[in-house]
Amino acid sequence: MELRQLRYFVAIVDHGSLSRAALTLHVAQPALTQQLRQLEDELGVQLLHRSAQGVLSTDAGKIFYEHAQAILKQLADARSAVTQSAVRPAGNVTLGLPHSISGALALPLLLAARAQYPEITLQLTEEITGNLTEQLKSGRLNLAVLFDDGQLTPFSSSALVEEEMRFICRSDAPYAPSGPSLPLIQALATTLILPAAQHGVRPRIDSRARAAGLATTQVIEINSIAILKSALLAGMGATILPTAPLLAELDSGALSSYTIHSPALSRTVALCASKTIPLTNAGTAIKNLVRQVTEQLCQSGQWQGAQMLPAAA
Repeated sequence: MELRQLRYFVAIVDHGSLSRAALTLHVAQPALTQQLRQLEDELGVQLLHRSAQGVLSTDAGKIFYEHAQAILKQLADARSAVTQSAVRPAGNVTLGLPHSISGALALPLLLAARAQYPEITLQLTEEITGNLTEQLKSGRLNLAVLFDDGQLTPFSSSALVEEEMRFICRSDAPYAPSGPSLPLIQALATTLILPAAQHGVRPRIDSRARAAGLATTQVIEINSIAILKSALLAGMGATILPTAPLLAELDSGALSSYTIHSPALSRTVALCASKTIPLTNAGTAIKNLVRQVTEQLCQSGQWQGAQMLPAAA
């Protein structure tokens, strides 16, 4: 198996056509077809379905595409690591952000990276946490902001903030609390709109509920913040989240948030990297910049409900 075959395969999938990939790669289409056939013969599986309309990945092709992308990215990172300057870091850095964090961190970080490191191309990926974890393991991400649910041991992680989680619902909902706070038992008695059990805030909520002898029983599972927001505004239920992803609706008065007590709820947000794939100088620069920007957001109050945590020694 050759690296050029990986490049050719990724290009074909990205363009959805052998002819378009051949033009982009400046390779004759028969030669491209021959390399693809050799790759499929070596693997013993069909990677692509071919038709007059273009190509589609088989199930095996979809799996191989993920690995091929990761290998090519690691190769590019290795090349950058030995050529770039520590004084003026340059290259590509891919950072993954959960949906519920990107509203607070994404734009300030992009602006800071552009101002301080103009030669670094910072690529942000917004995903549910389960997907971010898998992409960081495979090397498709250089860094990821994840929630410390006790499962971060495969990564090199550094705590960023402790973020308060609040009860949030439509302001005129009949289950809206009468005061500024409510006990966790009352929050859990409401129909809750939450991510699936393995994602985002859900593990922390379930863990704290079990510790208090409680359970989440009435749950509508939605992994998209946009859809979750629509469900809240439609009055389908309440949620338990940090305020960051819902600030616009909270500021407008469409939604209201309430402190949870007995016990209170919060989550630890951490910045993670691979233990086995070293960061380039550019990656290290962005890692430090994430902490710098986060601290500024906490001090200014722009990241509401977040408290900066000390860096690990």
